[in-house]
Amino acid sequence: MKTKHILITVAAFTACIAIAKEVQPPVPTVEVAKVETVVADAPVVQIAVLLDTSSSMSGLIEQAKTQLWKLVNEFITAKQDGKTPVVQVALYEYGKSSLRSEENWIRQIQPLTRDLDKVSEELFALTTNGGEEYCGAVIQRSTTDLAWDPNPKVYKAIFIAGNEPFTQGPVDSKQSCKEAITKGIIVNTIHCGGEAQGIAEHWNQGALLADGRYLVIDQNQAIVHIDAPQDAEIVKLNEALNKTYVNYGAAAPAARARQIAQDGNAADKAASGAQVQRIVSKASANYCNTGWDLVDACKQKDFDITKVKDADLPEEMKKMTVEERKAYVTQKTAERDELQKKVMALNKEREAFVAAKRKESAKTDTLDTAMVKALRTQAEKKGIAWEK
Repeated sequence: MKTKHILITVAAFTACIAIAKEVQPPVPTVEVAKVETVVADAPVVQIAVLLDTSSSMSGLIEQAKTQLWKLVNEFITAKQDGKTPVVQVALYEYGKSSLRSEENWIRQIQPLTRDLDKVSEELFALTTNGGEEYCGAVIQRSTTDLAWDPNPKVYKAIFIAGNEPFTQGPVDSKQSCKEAITKGIIVNTIHCGGEAQGIAEHWNQGALLADGRYLVIDQNQAIVHIDAPQDAEIVKLNEALNKTYVNYGAAAPAARARQIAQDGNAADKAASGAQVQRIVSKASANYCNTGWDLVDACKQKDFDITKVKDADLPEEMKKMTVEERKAYVTQKTAERDELQKKVMALNKEREAFVAAKRKESAKTDTLDTAMVKALRTQAEKKGIAWEK
């Protein structure tokens, strides 16, 4: 495979990612909202992001915080067999000394999931410290542990980022990559350092063996965001969008709080474009909260609002009749649909503006554009096409 050198912010790669916390003592079990597929027969995209969280990777992690939403948004205008794919993201960290040595200093942060708020929460909680980085072991773990879809039409990809030799550790990295592609899982390797160094340390070999791309990034490069006239209106619409969520069930309070917290985290990184990209994600079908929001839940064929207990409803709905409850959710659904259409229309204008500005700057691919090209090239081989 042809090596492509690109100077990209680690964030771009981790666009698809999220992160892990320091190992903590056991905590009480809490109610977790389930995240189901809104459209049962929708095509699926599965992406696992494996991050080196050793001490030298602080730049990678910091930049990664801004790119999750942009990665997911790449599939908003994609279609496979006429349907928009559902994106599932899994997260692993490896190489941190506070992790378990008997597990080769590897931790699964999130399995394949659509709960993007949870992924974002973990990403912002991630920390780093010194350790042993075993690429072969973490690729093997993610290949065997995750619920990869056996359908050959599903785009399945691993993105692993780090800066130590690819061949370190007790598990043969080349064999791990071969095992992955045998299951139809592409392995993309991202070396945080020089291109020649990455080749010398065999990062390119992992990609070659598993039909992936070998990418080189500068983890300390600042993410470039182009401000657009549409940004302010998109941010304003998010306030109204949040008012269309209708809590239900024991998991709702924590899930709603997480949603607001991740809005805040993205706003703190507004200079990188994270805030706008998150709102665009929230306006898409890939932002799914069926486990705690009645608007999303009622879009499922097997969901019956009449079976929701009064105690699980928000206060404003408890005194309503069944028909009033249905009408209330229908109203909120219509409001959300309208707001989402406005966000998408503004984003389309925004993308045209940004594309023109990038041409004016005469710059080559940055982190995000390079990652998108790799992603799209691979996904197109699975029959996924993008609007022109």
